[in-house]
Amino acid sequence: MTQSTLSGSPLSAQQIRAPGGSSANRPSSRMTQSRIIGALFLAGFLVYGTGSSIASSLAAPANFLATIGPVQSLLTLGAFLILLNTAVDVAKAVLFFPILERHSTRTALTYLAAIIVEVLFLSIGALALLMIVPLAQHAGEPGASTLASLLVQLNGMSYQIGEMALGVGATFLCLLLFKTGLVPRWLALSGLIGYPCLVAGTIAELFGVHIGLYLMMPGFFFELVLPAWLLIKGFQKAAYSGRVEAISVR
Repeated sequence: MTQSTLSGSPLSAQQIRAPGGSSANRPSSRMTQSRIIGALFLAGFLVYGTGSSIASSLAAPANFLATIGPVQSLLTLGAFLILLNTAVDVAKAVLFFPILERHSTRTALTYLAAIIVEVLFLSIGALALLMIVPLAQHAGEPGASTLASLLVQLNGMSYQIGEMALGVGATFLCLLLFKTGLVPRWLALSGLIGYPCLVAGTIAELFGVHIGLYLMMPGFFFELVLPAWLLIKGFQKAAYSGRVEAISVR
């Protein structure tokens, strides 16, 4: 076993830096990136939660289409906040990507792809809600209420599919966090429990078994505690920098 050389010079383990260069080892860089990602986790939780709550409260009554006119601006605001969550979640995944890639490119790509699928379906749901606004002008016409109800159901189904995709991708994320120690293992373990529960809950909801809300609860713990940890403590220093190994050939 001999150590590989570059331009005829031996390459020591100390010379091999983590991807991203020396800046990956600076505490300021680590904490800045940790806090931005943590803030985006919280922002997505608040933005989508607020938008979904507004839209759900307005579209809940049995004959909501006839009364939506005076508050259509609120419905539009709710749908806009759901769409805004798309930018927040994608930014979070993009910033997370290089950190995860230092340990597993496959996991980094899986999580990024899961986020993209999630926001795509959430955006479909938001657009369905926006379509209710012009439909309200035809509230008295035959079939309008049925169509409005179908749009609300489309939003609900899109949410379940989007969260299912998120749950699958985030399970792989938490497995990598657990293996690498980027965050405390008890925190990563809570995600390994919470996200499979989320996936099971979304599948149950799609089949008409309404237990999804209860199965989401374990995942809420991870999604609230992780950003708090990143804002205060940040990613663990050694794991954030990536593994440093000598390059060897036979």
